[in-house]
Amino acid sequence: MPCVGNTSRSTAGRVVAMDVGDVRIGVAVSDSTGMIAQPLEVYRRVGYTPDVKHMLSLCGRYQTDQVVLGLPLNMDGSEGLQAEKVRAFGDRLVAAGLRVEYQDERMTTKTAERALLEGNMRRTERRQTVDKVAAAIILETWLAAQCPVSFERGEESF
Repeated sequence: MPCVGNTSRSTAGRVVAMDVGDVRIGVAVSDSTGMIAQPLEVYRRVGYTPDVKHMLSLCGRYQTDQVVLGLPLNMDGSEGLQAEKVRAFGDRLVAAGLRVEYQDERMTTKTAERALLEGNMRRTERRQTVDKVAAAIILETWLAAQCPVSFERGEESF
């Protein structure tokens, strides 16, 4: 069940998350309840215009305009060059009509690599998979923040 009383999302539904890099974009999508994230694809970047068109098409396929971009912050929380690039891509997605939010993505690629290593995935397969798994971790983190759980009561916060 979607988080009731959550004001940070206008409606329950699918959300697309992206782990944006210079060469590839890992993509994940939530289920229709907006609670479960699953890796979707790794898109090889071509240029801003075709990249944005591809992401618009993908959002259309999943009937959503809600996008979460992983924001690669420095370990001290500051934004560096890569974060600026992600924000520039986000600005283009917004100009194309999508709603964009950002999620701290520190350590998501390392977490994804570790999970794939533990699954005994070969190096070449990991390289083709890690970005979409990192996007799924970004999305899981964002979804969890949308519906905080009260540990005292063991229930959703309302």
